[in-house]
Amino acid sequence: MEFFTSLLNTLGFAWWVEIGTDHPRCIYYFGPFATEAAAAAEKDGYIEDLENEGAQGIRVAVKRCKPTKLTIFDEVGELPQKGMATQLSGQFQ
Repeated sequence: MEFFTSLLNTLGFAWWVEIGTDHPRCIYYFGPFATEAAAAAEKDGYIEDLENEGAQGIRVAVKRCKPTKLTIFDEVGELPQKGMATQLSGQFQ
């Protein structure tokens, strides 16, 4: 299964759990997964870990993507500007 998941990821068809937090202002990617169901089954564990670390304002999306970075911190100006965040907010559940 690892080879298949790796192939899907290379092609941009793997599933990822994308978690955005307001504090700290970050986006985290967890994956890749071969199926949407497999990613969804793991998301609660990632949320729990972030809550235990004190993260607040958590938004979650399970989606197909190919992230280039697994953690994007606002502190270094990598997150989209405020005006763009509303365009992206539909991606979070």
